[in-house]
Amino acid sequence: MRKTQKERGGGVPSQRQLRVGEELRHALARILAHHDLRDPVLQDADITVTEVRISPDLKNATAFVMPLGGRDAPGVMAALQRGAAYLRGRIAREVPLRFTPSLRFALDTAFDHASRIEALLHSPKVERDLAGHRDEPAEDRGQ
Repeated sequence: MRKTQKERGGGVPSQRQLRVGEELRHALARILAHHDLRDPVLQDADITVTEVRISPDLKNATAFVMPLGGRDAPGVMAALQRGAAYLRGRIAREVPLRFTPSLRFALDTAFDHASRIEALLHSPKVERDLAGHRDEPAEDRGQ
């Protein structure tokens, strides 16, 4: 008997989901890199496809994308949503699947989170705490 996604461990994607998501990510990145799309917003945009998450039934996929430098992110996202059906057709020709999943696009905020964490780590207050922590002997730190 097959286990559901919930039974497998609370939302952990299966190996098949991961493999298909990665194939879709590569195909989508190739398509967007060629800049041969009709939408003028997408023709000039350099878009990074960071991840594609696919539903357990492989029918729906969410592509996490980021325009280079975050330029015109709302315009790029709107253009990708408008072109989702066309991009799905292009992917269907490149990735051999029984059913090509419908595409949704989401702005990847991981870069923003990483920048915020980087800024926090380099703030004077945290650097002062880290410097004081390095000067303590190892046995005082509980190690």
